Amino acid sequence: MMEKSKIYTGGGDKGKTSLVGGFRVPKTHPRLEAYGTIDELNSFIGLLITEVDDDNVCDLLQFVQSSLFTVGSYLATDPSKTEYKIESHITEDSIKKLEQAMDLMDSRLPKMKSFVLPGGCRSAALAHVCRTVCRRAERNICRLAETDKVEDPVLVFMNRLSDFLFVIARRECILKNGEEIFWNNTCK
Repeated sequence: MMEKSKIYTGGGDKGKTSLVGGFRVPKTHPRLEAYGTIDELNSFIGLLITEVDDDNVCDLLQFVQSSLFTVGSYLATDPSKTEYKIESHITEDSIKKLEQAMDLMDSRLPKMKSFVLPGGCRSAALAHVCRTVCRRAERNICRLAETDKVEDPVLVFMNRLSDFLFVIARRECILKNGEEIFWNNTCK
């Protein structure tokens, strides 16, 4: 019988970790910050799925989770040291799938009257948390792109994803709360 491998290796105990291909970098490296935030986003999307009642939206969110694993794999690869695996590339089809789903959902929502405040119901609030973590991941990827090449589809996918999560937040708020919460500029 084959022995189960341990979860911990001890390899990161001194502040370094391995990228795809085994090349070691400090845990503070911008590449790790980028794919670590992708991992955080993926976890929050998993939480969002537990609060969404629509199977089609859940399926789309699980597609997003798989796509984020792809983005994470891409970001965890330093192309100057290791060749990308075919599974590490975001495709135009993935971007189109997000755009089509977003367009369909948005076509069924009322026109926005003002800025939307996060909240209204748990699932809408979680979608907004996902959206803001997505924007942070996108900023971290842009920061990485200042020193390392990052393929355009990765940046486009992340930009579309935050919009997609915004549409889900609006949809959830309207479905479960009956209306959205709008910004009321009373701080004048």
